Amino acid sequence: MTASTPPSRANQFWTNPYLLLTLTALFWSGNMVLGRGIRADVPPMALAFWRWAIAFCLVLPLALPHLESQWPLLKAGWRPVLILGMLGVGGYNTFAYISLQYTTATNAVLLNSFIPVATIAISWAFLGKHLRRVEAIGVAVSMLGALTIVARGDPAILLHLNLNIGDVWMLGAVLIWAVYTVGLGWRPAGVHPMLMLAAFCAVGLGVLLPAYLWEMAQGRHINLHAGSLASLAYVGIFPSFIGYIFYNRGVAEVGPNKASLFIHLMPVFGTLLSAIFLAEMPLWYHFLGIGLIFTGIWLTMKKAT
Repeated sequence: MTASTPPSRANQFWTNPYLLLTLTALFWSGNMVLGRGIRADVPPMALAFWRWAIAFCLVLPLALPHLESQWPLLKAGWRPVLILGMLGVGGYNTFAYISLQYTTATNAVLLNSFIPVATIAISWAFLGKHLRRVEAIGVAVSMLGALTIVARGDPAILLHLNLNIGDVWMLGAVLIWAVYTVGLGWRPAGVHPMLMLAAFCAVGLGVLLPAYLWEMAQGRHINLHAGSLASLAYVGIFPSFIGYIFYNRGVAEVGPNKASLFIHLMPVFGTLLSAIFLAEMPLWYHFLGIGLIFTGIWLTMKKAT
């Protein structure tokens, strides 16, 4: 064994697409918790704008060294960059933050769990892509696990979920993210990931700025204190900067259908975060749901024999 072996193995571990997608789900779960928890102190447009402003500042020094050499590639692919930036940065989280102003956490998590199904449906309808049978079973099992958690083990709860305006916004967020995930297949080839993320951020901030200014004109401002500033720092660094890098890499490695399945981990991490920070201890249906979700992911990851 050579001295270079351990670093090589460590590098393989931290670049594993399934690990990156799992960490992304963890970061995004924290984002949803904060989005609900600080809704009285940070309005939705302000949260979305400053989240991506922070991420843009972080990614810009890493992107600029690649700008001159890869500008022709970025310019040639300006249409997908524009669309993906509007969807992934300007759209999904903005719709989700607005949703969390009006709907319950149960409804929001449940609707968010339909992202993998929406992604697969879009891939099937417009790209003619299909899952293998074992992958389809994995999606269904994972979805059942997510529903078990949000329904608290009682199917009757699902029958009494009534859509309100917040649910409509969340459904819009689900559709936007599914289209973004599938659309990543058209992003310009050869562009460095940091430069790509910076381009997405620039487009998204251009979309968010007018909405943020309108929100302030309506008298809605950030209530500045240590908690709100720490929350803005978290959503800018982890769900935005690091999370999007991980997610985009994961989609590139395993494809949109498998990558979107990891969003089913969000109810799992949401349950764990609630237990840690809100003293809400998990019950039997949480463990059952978590087991089903991991079983579904394992089935989806199985290689064809």
